[in-house]
Amino acid sequence: MASIETNRPAAGLFAGNISHVFARAFGAVAEWNDARVTRKALSALTARELDDIGLNVGDIDRIAKRTAG
Repeated sequence: MASIETNRPAAGLFAGNISHVFARAFGAVAEWNDARVTRKALSALTARELDDIGLNVGDIDRIAKRTAG
């Protein structure tokens, strides 16, 4: 026999959904900022410094995206 739970408050579901939306938005902004900071730091390095750590200028965007994601 199937049963349905009817004692869950509707407001709790709505509040949970809103907090989930804000948490996802905050997470997206934090990831964007991490990528921005990484990109800025790597862009400040010279070609020689990038070579010393095994990177080149073309790697900066790929590394920044990987850091964010």
